[in-house]
Amino acid sequence: MLLVLSSSNELGFLTVSPLLGFSISAARVGLPDKGLISYGEMVDQGQQITQAVSIPVIGDGGNGFGNAMNVKRTVKGYIKAGFAGIIINDQVSSGGGRGVVSREEAVMRVKAAVDTRRECGSDIVIVAQTDSREVISLEESFSRARAFTDAGADVLSVDSLVSREEMKSFCNVYPLVPKLANMLETGGKIPMLNPLEIEEIGYKLVAYPLSLIGVSIRAMQDALLAIKGGRIPPPGSMPSLEEIEEILGYDTYREEEKRYATSSSSDRGSSRRSVYGGNQRVVQDDSEQRVDPVVEVMIPEVVSNESRNPFSRIWSRSLRIKIIGRDGIEKLDVRIPAGFLEGVTNIVPALGGVNLKQLMDDAADEVGGKLLLDFKDTAGDRIQVFLE
Repeated sequence: MLLVLSSSNELGFLTVSPLLGFSISAARVGLPDKGLISYGEMVDQGQQITQAVSIPVIGDGGNGFGNAMNVKRTVKGYIKAGFAGIIINDQVSSGGGRGVVSREEAVMRVKAAVDTRRECGSDIVIVAQTDSREVISLEESFSRARAFTDAGADVLSVDSLVSREEMKSFCNVYPLVPKLANMLETGGKIPMLNPLEIEEIGYKLVAYPLSLIGVSIRAMQDALLAIKGGRIPPPGSMPSLEEIEEILGYDTYREEEKRYATSSSSDRGSSRRSVYGGNQRVVQDDSEQRVDPVVEVMIPEVVSNESRNPFSRIWSRSLRIKIIGRDGIEKLDVRIPAGFLEGVTNIVPALGGVNLKQLMDDAADEVGGKLLLDFKDTAGDRIQVFLE
């Protein structure tokens, strides 16, 4: 979460979490922020966020995913994704590593970002951040901040300042250039200050990157523990269904849906089960009745066993199902992986009531080609099931 601080001590939301790569890595892929998330994933996630909210969003561009040319590509992608701003830092590698590139290379990254903005005719805000305070020195971090401004950065940020005095000194570096404070909610040497205290020091923006995802994780853990213990979360701990629908825009959707409704809409959507287990939609108009086939998607059921190792026993096996008609003509010859047994009776109704998974499990150590079933159905068709 990031707040923009006004001179009248009133706080207004500028953007939302996830702002930084830490939150996107955690929420999207469940991995630490150590450079494991890709440029494409960051751009895709950013586009989803910017399309879902009506407020400006600043995205974490990290080290630009490489050299100055990579920075240009990253900025272009963030512009297309709808970001209002992008943070570019001087880290050697993405993902919170504390090594920094030389001052000259760091400045070239910022210059590349500024040039790309001009070339694209964009007004994206360039936030230049340095991690050199902890790696080199306080003086070097201030020197880099000045150089970033000279290169065209709009907002400055110095990470890991360890006192209010250092923060005040930073705000006096080119005082007219807005400063961003990154309040990482983990304690340690960095002072943890509230928004009013941050504004009093001289910052114009403050980020609390872990607040929203942190309280969300704790709330989910508490709810899961309650359910595991035989309880359900109390009503006051979660919004009502109506509140959730309001947040997600259900009312707006329903109103828009009505605008595009047709006179025949209410007659559509009725369905009936076909003999093969699929659905068919019946559409009635003035001239004739038309039956449109609807594809039924079968969700694979993973066959469980004691180890659930994808390379052990059943998981790597398949069933071969052959049907020979009573006239001697082959009607079906299909192989079905073990993980897709759910819904097989939609294809071969005669296998209803047969525990195929148990048959496969009992024959798990057999070589391929073993005949598991051989019988005739009520229509006289011969059905054979082989273990592959």
